[in-house]
Amino acid sequence: MEIEIYDKFKKIIYDKAGINLGDKKQALVEARVSKRLRELQLPDLKAYLQFLKKDSSEAELVNLLDVISTNVTSFYRESVHFDFIGEQMKGWLRKGQRKFRFWSAACSSGEEPYTLAVTLLNCIENNNVDIRILATDISTQILQKAIDGVYPAEKTGAIPAEFIDKYFNRITINGEKYFQVQDKLKKLITFKRLNLSSPPFPMKGPMDCIFCRNVMIYFDNIVRKKLLSEVERLLKKGGYLFTGHAESLTGQLCALRSVKPSIYVK
Repeated sequence: MEIEIYDKFKKIIYDKAGINLGDKKQALVEARVSKRLRELQLPDLKAYLQFLKKDSSEAELVNLLDVISTNVTSFYRESVHFDFIGEQMKGWLRKGQRKFRFWSAACSSGEEPYTLAVTLLNCIENNNVDIRILATDISTQILQKAIDGVYPAEKTGAIPAEFIDKYFNRITINGEKYFQVQDKLKKLITFKRLNLSSPPFPMKGPMDCIFCRNVMIYFDNIVRKKLLSEVERLLKKGGYLFTGHAESLTGQLCALRSVKPSIYVK
């Protein structure tokens, strides 16, 4: 990919999604954008850029961001976060709290919010509580997978057997074994498309916990600062932000205090 072409893609992706691709991702971008060229039957990257420019609906922009977005996730990824939130949930319940709001900010194909839902339901027992989880992502394609809630058996190995039996249905598709999320989990979660680089967000809060894991590594400090400002606004006093283990808020101007690696409190 020519540098001039790559720079144009970089600018579009940064301006529209806040994703900072750097200077060495030409091969990655070309490989992923090639999927759109084949789908649209366009001859080359220049033609695709022209197609994007003329698309006033920005429908193709959404498709571009879908193929560029990295969606790596798993059930119980960075499991210490769910252990921590389970303990906090029990403490909040003992103090009489009955309304809870959570946000999975980059939910990808849904494993994170579903793991969170299992964790929360396992804490509440017979308590009459109001729990809602907002799960957002920039990719419409990956959000549809999350909404469907159907996962190959090999992707569910980290889920304890007791929870598989309690919260998933075993199904077979084309002779292969899958697990389908039950409605008792689905009804807790609202999936929405959201661009984390474009605050302010429509939510009012306050949130008890926000999961914003393994996404800020793709942003520069300008975008991170805007995002963290919104996180601070939405979190309740004493609410928690969870980041990826490879991410740190050191040097970021925010009022959140570290309580454990990758866990911050307002």
